[in-house]
Amino acid sequence: MKPVAPAPSPDTFLDVEAFDELDAILDDLRTRYDETPQWEFCEGFMAAVICSRRPIAEDEYLSVLLATPAPGEDADPEGGSFASSEQRERFLTLWKQRWSEVETALDSEVDSLEDDNCYHPEVMDIRGAVADMPAEEQAAFKGEDLPAFAQVWALGFMFAVESWPDEWAAPRDKDAAKWLDGALEAVVAMTEDDSAAPEVSPLNEEGAPSTSIARLNAFGEAIWAVYDLRELWKTMGPKVETVRAEVTPGRNDLCPCGSGKKYKKCHGAG
Repeated sequence: MKPVAPAPSPDTFLDVEAFDELDAILDDLRTRYDETPQWEFCEGFMAAVICSRRPIAEDEYLSVLLATPAPGEDADPEGGSFASSEQRERFLTLWKQRWSEVETALDSEVDSLEDDNCYHPEVMDIRGAVADMPAEEQAAFKGEDLPAFAQVWALGFMFAVESWPDEWAAPRDKDAAKWLDGALEAVVAMTEDDSAAPEVSPLNEEGAPSTSIARLNAFGEAIWAVYDLRELWKTMGPKVETVRAEVTPGRNDLCPCGSGKKYKKCHGAG
């Protein structure tokens, strides 16, 4: 029987203030590196790294996500860098707490997206937030290409997948490869725009409609896909590198160095 990961205690969950603090740190990083992503992108990236076939070291994935130097390296004035070691440690404290929440959720047996133990990505409904604004405030966003619900989360997930392609290469087993493709397709679908008419508010029952029902259903499929990816790579384990022994030429074969001599009279002499 598959072991069930213990559910984290509610008082260990990151609260709104903690996520606000993460946003503030990312905003500060953005003053030194304008491509620093929003938290929703980080949330998707984190989920993909957790699901990765090979465990990826913290310094390795943070340098990819935030363009930050590893401890002991000089900060790149052109790249992202924490303002201080204290800021870095605070970010990592919150990051690791959220990592633990996500990892525990993905290792739990859940039968419904409504389960308290289910993975619930921290996503934003930008279109809904703008739709709920007074008309004069909405005018400031007129003509802007606002992301669809959970689109930024999915982009973050796929950014991690694309950053380590060897870890996401299709396995030789045909069934496993099909499983991988289907799960990734569900996440990729969320990177696309929601062009259908808005019908519901995904995060606020009383909010203005901002998302199609099809999009909401696709989001549910994407969450189950993340569970599938976690299970797939945990089942298969890290790739085993094939060790290929070098073939030694026969003594009467031509030497591979290209000299034209027999191997025994060239590099095989002595």
